[in-house]
This record gives sequence, C-alpha cells and structure tokens, in this order.
Amino acid sequence: MSKTRICFVVNPIAGMGGPLALKGTDGRARWEAIRRGAKPVSPERAKRFLDRLEKLGVLESIEFYTATGSMGEELLREYSVDYRIVNVVANPTVAADTIETVIRCCRQGVDLIVFCGGDGTARDVALALASEDRKDVPLLGIPSGVKMYSSIFAVNPEAAAQAVAEFVQSGKTTCCCEGEVVDVDEEAFRKNILNVKMFALTQTLCSRYLVGISKQPTPETPDEEENRRAIANHVLEYYVKPCTLIILGPGTTTKAIADALGVEKTLLGVDVIHNGKLVAKDVDGPTLEKIVEEHLKRGGHVLIIVSPIGGQGFIFGRGNQQITPRVLKLVGRNNILVVATRSKISKLKKLRIDTGDPELDETLKGYIRVVVDYDEEVIMKVE
Repeated sequence: MSKTRICFVVNPIAGMGGPLALKGTDGRARWEAIRRGAKPVSPERAKRFLDRLEKLGVLESIEFYTATGSMGEELLREYSVDYRIVNVVANPTVAADTIETVIRCCRQGVDLIVFCGGDGTARDVALALASEDRKDVPLLGIPSGVKMYSSIFAVNPEAAAQAVAEFVQSGKTTCCCEGEVVDVDEEAFRKNILNVKMFALTQTLCSRYLVGISKQPTPETPDEEENRRAIANHVLEYYVKPCTLIILGPGTTTKAIADALGVEKTLLGVDVIHNGKLVAKDVDGPTLEKIVEEHLKRGGHVLIIVSPIGGQGFIFGRGNQQITPRVLKLVGRNNILVVATRSKISKLKKLRIDTGDPELDETLKGYIRVVVDYDEEVIMKVE
C-alpha cells in the first residue's frame, strides 16, 4: 500500500504574542514578541501532534514533505519516519517561506497539508494552494496561534493527530468538507475593533476532532444588550465578594460587567479590577501572574470571568492566552465563572479548552456553571 503523502509545515513564531497581549504576531508584533523574550509555542504543539501520531501507530504509513530547520525538519528528525525536504529556509522564517513550501509540496502531489500555526498561517497556506490551483487538497490546522477563528483547525494537537490517523487508515478516502479560512485585522484588533473577514473556502477533513465552525459573531440587538446587563447584575450580586480581584476575559458580555462597575474595559483584551477600580488594562501574562500571586498572598479572593468564543465554545486558549496555565493553577477551577448570552449558548453543545498544558486541561474538564441571565444559570460540559 502506498504511503500517505503529507505536507508538514510549522510556523515557528505562531502564538508567541498571545501571553504578551500582542493580539498576534503579524508585522511588527513579531519583533516586539521576540524583544520581550516570548518563547516559541508552535514547536511544542507540533511535537504533541507527532507524539500522538506515533502512539497511534500510523507514522510508518506516512511520507512527510517539509522545509528545513524549525519549519519541520528539526522535529521530524526525532522520529522514525520518512520525510523529504522540499524547501530550504533561513532563520528567522517569514510568511513567504510557508507559501513557497506549500507550493513545492503541491508539486510533489501531496494528499494532505498539515500546518501548525494560526489564522495568518492558514491564509498563507490557502494562498499557496490557490496559486497552484490545488484547492482540492485538504488542509488541517494544528492550533498554535493567538486567534484561531477559521474552521479548519483541530480542537488541539492530539485531536489533529486523531483526524490524520483516520485519514491515513481509511486509505485517504475520508470524506472532505468545506472549511472557512478567516482572519482578523490585527492592527484594528489592537485598537479594540474586531474586524473578521473570510479569505478563502478550502477543503478540510470531515472529522469530529475538528472545531467544525468558524467564529460566529453575536448579533447586536436591544434584547442582547439587555441580556448582557442582566448577566452583569447577577454576577456582581452573587459572585463578587469583598476584596475580590476580578479577571475579565475578552468580549462584550464581560465588558457589560465592567460597565456595571463603572470601569473602562478593553473589548478584546484581559483586564483586572479590584474594589471597583481598574488594576491593569489589557494585561499580559507575566504581569497577571504577579498580580494574582500578590493578591493571594494577602489572603484575597480571585475570580476569573470568561465568555466562550461564539460558534466554537472555547473558554481558554483562544484569544485569551494572557490567562496563562500558571494563573489558572493559582486561581483554581472553583473560581472560574463562564458567562454567555442566551443566543450564544443556544448555539453551543459544549465548551472547550486548550491552554497549552494538557495536564491542566484534564483538571478543567467536566461540568461548569454558565450564567445566561439574571438568576439563571445552566450547566455545560467542558471538553
């Protein structure tokens, strides 16, 4: 039986800006992340993908096509796997390296493209496919960006491996579905403006291990606004104790809580409030860790309030990486509160997490309360 040919592309800078509240690593943000000592995220996530493939016993059935160095070769060398180099890249890599690598993979007749990155990387891959007129080749994203709104991403690296294993074991006959490649304008994003645009329709794997839907914006209606205000009143009345340090994740529902307190909030950032005053605006991960540690040492209470991404259900690991695994461990599962309007929660079957720490993810799974209105909560499963 012939081996499945997979183009394997790792964007080594993807996700570096997340914990630093940089909203991405496009353009100047990449160099700012490096200057501030950001650590690479995607190599470790790509390794988790390969580790799971190895455990599933399908590596011997795959022939990888990749680029040199941190874009794939360095990782593949650690495994007993066949691979071919199609592109030699310099360090540091740029978007053009991703595009060129995928183009060369297409000319080798690959069956599937697996990339590790975020929405920006997905755009580069889709552009390469379009330039070669190979939109028939399915894409699969190993999530490693700051914001992954496209519907071609797996839930996490291990889920990506499961989806690939299904594809390989089916003899490449796994049915493909149409997926959306979308991205946000990062410059506008940093100015608190969410401008999501669809860039391409592509083929992806039909698998329960994929997110399956791109981020869905919540409609702005008077009823929606009233629902948010009711949620805010419920949270402040029932959950905010004296001396509570409140960590508010991104979103319009969490912003309503800040509005009720009379505090200005960044719509797309993480903010910290204490006793009705803004402690930190658009905070980064390292700063948030210090704030939480100091508050807990003084015997204070910490409450993390987040709202799931519309259509996908992620409460951690997408767009709020400033709330680091360290912060979550310090605060504890019992001090996490999820808020969502009725319209948003009605479109979600479950909630998801992908903190980057698999062991932590396991401790956060289970059932959790979600405030959906004043005096009304529902119980949802976290996977």
